[in-house]
Amino acid sequence: MADRVPLDFAPPVRQVRSLLLGITDDHLRAPTPCPDWTVGDLLDHLAGLSRAFTQAAQKKFDAPDGPPPEPSAAHLSAQWRSRLPVVLEDLAIAWRSPSAWEGTARAGGVTMPATEMGLVAVNELTMHGWDLARATGQEYAADPRLLEPLIEFLSQGPSEGTPGMFGPVVEIESEAELLDQAVSLAGRNPRWRPTTSAH
Repeated sequence: MADRVPLDFAPPVRQVRSLLLGITDDHLRAPTPCPDWTVGDLLDHLAGLSRAFTQAAQKKFDAPDGPPPEPSAAHLSAQWRSRLPVVLEDLAIAWRSPSAWEGTARAGGVTMPATEMGLVAVNELTMHGWDLARATGQEYAADPRLLEPLIEFLSQGPSEGTPGMFGPVVEIESEAELLDQAVSLAGRNPRWRPTTSAH
């Protein structure tokens, strides 16, 4: 069914769900490539964006309006290990429907063509999957079929970044792997490693 829609959410969702299995309670306070966000903050953000983009795919224009609240581990459900995989799967299922990609979609107070909204959602999953992997010392291999459209999408942004979304583009070697290219365009340093260990 995925070949009937522009992008397949299943690979990045599977990747993030797999990463969740490797996250310990000690990791929740660890730093991530997202400035000022801990792993716990990032998990809260993933839960929120998954719900928002699911509603966008379902054309629920009566969903809560305005930008999402600042992510915080304090808002993370105590049952996140069982709940987050479910909301991620709901996201993949919602965007499996061709109707999700038609017309416009709304999320976080922003309305845009549904095809662009789907691309933004896949980018969020892919980048934050990388963030989680780096922060928790896990391997990460994004689907190359998704990286090429993401690189094209990210290349259209300003090199100084987009406040609230992407940091300034990080300069890397011209022959870098696709994942490193995408990560750098999203304002991350592909060589990022935690400077402090979880404790």
